[in-house]
Amino acid sequence: MSTYLINHLRIPNNVPNEGGLSYLEQVEATVQPYGGKWLANGEVTVVEGAWPGLVVLMEFPDRAAAEQWYDSPAYQRIRPLRTSNSISDMVLIDGLPADYTVKSFAQQVRAAVEAASGS
Repeated sequence: MSTYLINHLRIPNNVPNEGGLSYLEQVEATVQPYGGKWLANGEVTVVEGAWPGLVVLMEFPDRAAAEQWYDSPAYQRIRPLRTSNSISDMVLIDGLPADYTVKSFAQQVRAAVEAASGS
């Protein structure tokens, strides 16, 4: 099951500096051995709330590959170029099975709540 990396990225003055550009030039090579790929990268259209900055959306074959990339020596070497030159909120989230529905999720939650309350 695929795992997705979402990075809410803010770059001071909206223009990458030399360190940020160096990171961008190197990061792709660190991702390739783990099967990662970029799905989206750029500005967003905010339809509710606030989202200052950009979004980066990446896909990895699974959680293990995403975590192995993040912890890899190659990525850890260049990570300070990102963290020192931008603000990021980065998360990993697993994809859903093909048969997933929000309605069935709600039913599972309802059943768990009822079981916990003894109803």
